Amino acid sequence: MTAPMTNTSAVRVGDRDRNLTATRLGQALAQGYLDMTEYERRVGSAFAAQSRGDLDALLTDLPVHRMRLDDPARRAARESAARLWLRLHLAAYALMVVVVLTVWLAVALSGGTWYFWPIWPILGAGIGVVGHVIPARFAVRSPGCRRAP
Repeated sequence: MTAPMTNTSAVRVGDRDRNLTATRLGQALAQGYLDMTEYERRVGSAFAAQSRGDLDALLTDLPVHRMRLDDPARRAARESAARLWLRLHLAAYALMVVVVLTVWLAVALSGGTWYFWPIWPILGAGIGVVGHVIPARFAVRSPGCRRAP
């Protein structure tokens, strides 16, 4: 049996750790901290890394090294944006229903044909709205993610 490791920089890393480092390097590139050749060199080193120390060495001089991707403020901003898009989708659907019903009523009153054709666009767009509302309202959160009070 081997003794437990005390040096965390010698801990082996997996694909998830390498991908997370590559994501952070991409953020540094997008923010102007790296040029393209340096970014490509570091990403190549990240995917060749074997230990935590190898990955940490690629990020130590970058401010994105300290940025947490699961930051509660970022999560709250994403949830707020999701709620905004849901409200916009519902408002657009309601506007479409009003326009279609208005056109139907105008045509029915002027032409005397009362076939209720708006049911088809209302149902078709309604399926899209339901497909947006259900995941947004009843999304299962992972155990580690708690909503801030």
